[in-house]
Amino acid sequence: MPAEQVLRAQEGSNVSLAERAYRIRRYALLMGEVQGQGYIAQALGIADVLAVSYFHAMTYRPEDPAWEGRDRFLLSIGHYAIALYAALIEAGILPEDELPSYGGDDSRLPMSGMAAYTPGMEITGGSLGHGLGIAVGMALGLKRKSSEAFVYNLFSDGELNEGSTWEAAMSAASHGLDNLIGIVDVNGMQADGPSRGVLDFEPLAPKFEAFGWFVQRVDGNDIAAVAAAFDAARAYAGPRPRLVICDTRMAKGVPFLEARERNHFLRVEADEWRQALDVLDEGRSR
Repeated sequence: MPAEQVLRAQEGSNVSLAERAYRIRRYALLMGEVQGQGYIAQALGIADVLAVSYFHAMTYRPEDPAWEGRDRFLLSIGHYAIALYAALIEAGILPEDELPSYGGDDSRLPMSGMAAYTPGMEITGGSLGHGLGIAVGMALGLKRKSSEAFVYNLFSDGELNEGSTWEAAMSAASHGLDNLIGIVDVNGMQADGPSRGVLDFEPLAPKFEAFGWFVQRVDGNDIAAVAAAFDAARAYAGPRPRLVICDTRMAKGVPFLEARERNHFLRVEADEWRQALDVLDEGRSR
């Protein structure tokens, strides 16, 4: 990876992406324990993608989250905020000592992400289905300023239900936004039930290809595969937006939570947060 793509406090660090993902998961569990709730299954599932985004792919300066030259990471899925906060803490953009304030009064870490509150939170995610449209506008603006920055937009399979997502997809291709990298978290679950049972979006890759995107599909919990896909997305030479479809496992890394009936909001009992941390730590030591 070119040296200019690595601008962060951990520059030169030999910490592995797997270790970054482990820490992101751990921070998310600690925040969940504070409030006794949170979209923890989604946070555990998307941790590998966030580790690759912040510690392999993106250009940014932790000490200056508003630096104009940064790559932008847009969290369309506002209720995934607990996951992004964990990544921002690991990246040094947010201080770890704010973790216990998660979801509290006057906290910079509200339970649903809000750009006005949190450094590094580029947009207020939700209502769902708006993120890709915002990303298109942002990428178009950066292109018109001749910026070399990329816009990464993480959105969910549930947002594929929204017509605004497909309008944005068509617009991105029409404008030749080769500085836009979409990331779809396909975890198979949304508020109303299994995603494909609510509205079947498959075959997904051919749909985006028909809209004019360069598309890859990977196991979103395979760090090497995600990193290779992100590299290919950035390196692709055509004037097309890029999409990485990431199939993820909800609650990945904590087997007893993975094994539960898959629900949009996973119930975790008070004594299970510590148990989950112990299991995660044990998995890291193997």
